[in-house]
Parts: sequence; C-alpha cells; structure tokens
Amino acid sequence: MKQSRQSSRSGVIQSSWYDAPQYYDIAFRSETRPEADFVEAACRKYCEFPVRRLLEPACGTGRLVAELAARGYTLTGFDLSKPALAYLRRRLARRKLEASVFQADMADFALPRPVDAAYNTFDSFRHLLTEQDARRHLQCVADHLRPGGIYILGFHLLPPDASEECTERWTERQGGTHVTVTLRVVSSDRRRRLETIRISLLVRRGETQLRLRDEFPLRLYAARQIRRLLAQVPAFELLDVYDFWYEIEHPLQLNDEISDTVFILRKC
Repeated sequence: MKQSRQSSRSGVIQSSWYDAPQYYDIAFRSETRPEADFVEAACRKYCEFPVRRLLEPACGTGRLVAELAARGYTLTGFDLSKPALAYLRRRLARRKLEASVFQADMADFALPRPVDAAYNTFDSFRHLLTEQDARRHLQCVADHLRPGGIYILGFHLLPPDASEECTERWTERQGGTHVTVTLRVVSSDRRRRLETIRISLLVRRGETQLRLRDEFPLRLYAARQIRRLLAQVPAFELLDVYDFWYEIEHPLQLNDEISDTVFILRKC
C-alpha cells in the first residue's frame, strides 16, 4: 500500500484514493442505484433460476454490497484495500445489514460455496495489469458461479481512434461535503497496453478544503483484445453487451465504436 505524504508547498496529499473511502464513496454515490437496478434486471433476464446469492470482486467501499443487501440479497464482497473494507463493515453495522466481507486478490480468491451471480461494474478489472492475471480472475469467478450463473463485468474499452489524452471532471455532494474528482490520463502505451491515470480529489466542507492526488496504471483493452481474452476462458460465454446507460432492453454490438462497456458472461 502506498504511504500518504503531503507537499508543504501545494498542500496536496499524495495517497491512494482507496485509502480515503468516505470521499471515494461520495464521488460515485449517484451511480449506486442505476448500477444496482441493472444488476437485478440482468439477473432476471439472463438467469433461469431465482438469484439470491451475489458476489462483488473488488467491492471497495461497498456501495453496491450495502444497496443489494438492503434489497434482500445475500452478499459476498472482497477487496485488497483494508481502509475500504473497514468503511464497508461500519456501513453495514450502521444500517444493520449483513454481508460476508473479506480481503483478497481479484486473481486468487476462494468462497465456501457457489454464488448465483457476480458483478464488477466500474473498471476494477483493468487493475489486473497482465493477461495472465485477467484470465485467472475470470476463471476464478467462473469457478465460484453455479452453472448458468452470470458475471456482469463493466469497464472502459479503448477505441482505435481515441485520444491518448483525456480528462474528466465531476462533483458530487453529500450533506455539506462537496467532492470534485478530476481524472486525467497522463501517459498511454498501446504497445504495452498500459495507461497511467491521475486522480485528483478536492474535498470542500464549509471553509475547509482537502486535496488528494493519486496515480496508478490500468490495462488497456480494445474490442478485439477482450474477445481474445474471453476465448481463453471457455467456462464463460458472452451473451450480450451494454453501455453505462444500462438499458436492459437494448443490448449493443461489441465493436470499435463502444467505449463504456458492460459484458454479460454466463457460466456454461
């Protein structure tokens, strides 16, 4: 885990943003209900049995773990970040919800019994930086799904004509706390299939401000590359593809035009 450090001149704390779970959680709070609704809709559409047991690899602060547990599902979630897991456990206790939560790696984990469905909705998959680890993750999820169970996997693809420089900025609010996120691609190596992302958080509460900054690599995928990867995991069949609008009645084509991509994989 990276150690936090602060620049006295800039006032910016250099730290993993996963170590600031309360602000990470605010940054994505508006996505929680649409993502949970889509998980439920996909399970109804693609599973031939009632879905009760759900798994979230790389669950982070547990936005979806708590939301889906509150809807009556039996949840299992794991992550590598101890601060995020501690935050999730406090959230569950505060809301009087139950879920199985533990620390594990996406590419190497074990469950005591199979689950009906799994989901990973927002780019955590790209933290797996090698083809081997990505394949191991997919196989591990398949090994812990019941036959006919689905894996809802969402992450960004890279269209061939995409700019190598990209910046996104958004602000979310919870109570009197405002969190502004600036996400910038600072380097991109298509040959090695890696890009470096810089995350800057500006947290404002009244007159108080806190600035956090983090950088980390993510693996790049084009449509042909994810097709090739999925072909190496025959336990899964690709059923449909969506984007981040989550329109369950309108699946899309997997091609070089789509970027914000959600895959529906079913265990054969």
